Amino acid sequence: MIKITLLFLMGLAGFGQFAFSQSVSIQQPNRLPQTVYAVSIIKKTLSEKGIKLKQEQGDFSLDLKLNTGKSNHEAYSIDLTGRKITITGDSENGLLYGCLSFCEDIRNGVQLQKIKPRNERASLPFRAIKFNLPWDTYRHSTALDLHKETCQDLTFWEAFLDMMAENRFNALTLWNLHPFPFMIRPTNFPEACSFTDQELARWQALYRGIFRLARERGIDTYLVNWNIYVSPEFAKAHNVTMDNLDHKIHATGDTSEIIKRYTRECVTQVLNEYPDLSGLGFTHGEAMWGMTPQQRQDWFGETILAGMRLANRKAKLIHRIPLSANLALGGSTSVETEQLTRRAMEKLDFLDGPIWAEIKFNWSHAFSSTDLIKVHGGKLNDTYFKPQPANYKIAWMARNEDFFCLRWGVPNFIRQHIATNSQPYVGGYFVGSECYIPAKDYFTKAGQPVDWRYAFERQWLFYKLWGRLLYNSATPDSIFKAEFTRRYGKGTETLLDASALAGTTPLRLASAFDFTWDFTLYSEGFMALNKKSMDYISIDRQINQPPADPAYVSVAEYVKVMAAGGTFEKARITPPMLIQRLEQDCRKALDLIKTVNVTNNNSLRYEVADVKAWANLGLYFAQKLRGAVALQTYRLKGGEPNRTSAIAHLQQALTYWDDVIAITRPLYNDMPLVHFSESDDGLKFHWSILRPAVANDLEIARKATVNTSN
Repeated sequence: MIKITLLFLMGLAGFGQFAFSQSVSIQQPNRLPQTVYAVSIIKKTLSEKGIKLKQEQGDFSLDLKLNTGKSNHEAYSIDLTGRKITITGDSENGLLYGCLSFCEDIRNGVQLQKIKPRNERASLPFRAIKFNLPWDTYRHSTALDLHKETCQDLTFWEAFLDMMAENRFNALTLWNLHPFPFMIRPTNFPEACSFTDQELARWQALYRGIFRLARERGIDTYLVNWNIYVSPEFAKAHNVTMDNLDHKIHATGDTSEIIKRYTRECVTQVLNEYPDLSGLGFTHGEAMWGMTPQQRQDWFGETILAGMRLANRKAKLIHRIPLSANLALGGSTSVETEQLTRRAMEKLDFLDGPIWAEIKFNWSHAFSSTDLIKVHGGKLNDTYFKPQPANYKIAWMARNEDFFCLRWGVPNFIRQHIATNSQPYVGGYFVGSECYIPAKDYFTKAGQPVDWRYAFERQWLFYKLWGRLLYNSATPDSIFKAEFTRRYGKGTETLLDASALAGTTPLRLASAFDFTWDFTLYSEGFMALNKKSMDYISIDRQINQPPADPAYVSVAEYVKVMAAGGTFEKARITPPMLIQRLEQDCRKALDLIKTVNVTNNNSLRYEVADVKAWANLGLYFAQKLRGAVALQTYRLKGGEPNRTSAIAHLQQALTYWDDVIAITRPLYNDMPLVHFSESDDGLKFHWSILRPAVANDLEIARKATVNTSN
């Protein structure tokens, strides 16, 4: 047992009294990585409070215990008996989380004698971040390339992994097309790696550093790739996949024997050379054009799975559910493909723990409805769930392709999401984006003094809500409000409620506007795919687009039914109901932040501005819907007052859009988005750029005519 004594200075400076000192001795059960890290966080927390170390028996005893006799639910308990504080974990992660919870109290100003006894355990065992790496990217885009320097710096990863541990995420999944040449020089295919020994050593140090830092924080690491890819150097040397040297995502599957052998040997060598890497994942999709589901599954069996079996240790596996049930890659589902995939997963008996079977929740837009409406390709049958699987657990992919700039945090949406989708066959969630990397902050205008460095730090509430609620879905709002107070002072805790109200805006748009893949909706910008380009959602598109959530009623359907004298079931959300909810919540959000003083805190200014932006976007949406109903009514029934009403509401919508511009223009740059920059044409996003398109809604209403065919 290692003893460390610490001096606590705990005072009542706010009451003008002298501080009094207390000392604490820490008993540490071992020097395993998570425990060493936990103690380092305790030391750091005390140091930030001006507390010094002292080598003698303390007035308080902080006893860290590891009780491995119980089941590993990453659980912990904190008990206070007299002057003894005991933190017990049922695993290394459980003990780490207990120490982090203790540190959270200290940071929030809780005195030792007032530490409250409590216990927590993980609601879900798999709590992952999806992180696309900016080299050999899934999409080729300047919006992704600009993160390369940041993501090659271990300082970034240390900060990111600290955030993950603090928020109880326990898996980091790293995605790119072909990771192996960045990590190894394949023994039998050295030509596949184009780096010099010195360059490769730098890449290897980066990956080993990431995996080591993650292990110390109780975080599993996975490499997840798309298929079938080889390095351009390998392709040229062996005259294979010559039609895909630039790594297009939609390419024909090359199943030649040399590619199979190369892939298999790379998998084995990476697992052997990187002992801190937890596992691998694979995708039944890109660069597998023309292959049947059976051929794709067979390919994985002969390559990645065979390579894992040959490694000198067990590894974990992410098995993505097939994105296509036919020869194409656009997305489709079938019972036969589900049965094939399930049989394949149930047979695997050499892995470390259950397989995490990843399924995209509501395709690329999980920030829509909490009900499972669709997956990649369409509707999901119950094949993966009935009967209860023995060898795998479902892990929902909560993809965010809907907001990258504005801060977002709606705790009850996440709670409901977890509660609705945590059946016994579910193991957890992935949270992350395909079209955005949370590394370099390219949003914030230069010259703005703020307390963050990296992009993910701007979205601290997003990560804290998802991580803490996935760990314990009963985590109360008081935890998140206390973090606002710690960061910005008393009176700012109302920002959580304001964020929760204003943040419903993108959720409601995504529920009311049907979508499929990434570019089919960008809620933050009120943009959607229009044939081959990403455009502003015009008033006509808003009228005619069917909803994603069947509980919602489109404008076109609403006006048609009402014109015919019909009614809707009470459970349906009609445009007038949606308008009422948007206006009620967004106006309340604006009221809540009226008293928040941002004068002396520029970081707080951004927090408040983002609530204002979401709220004004919600009010814009409400007026746009009013205008849409009036315009469609005019087209069906005529009546000049209907057209006049449409024009008036759309004019008010434009006013709210102008308010969004006024709020965001002083704070945010024009932003590079994958949606625009795949062709390097330099197009960027800001609400001001879309103003002409928003104003054009008025012209559409002014030029509207009555449909005489009705």
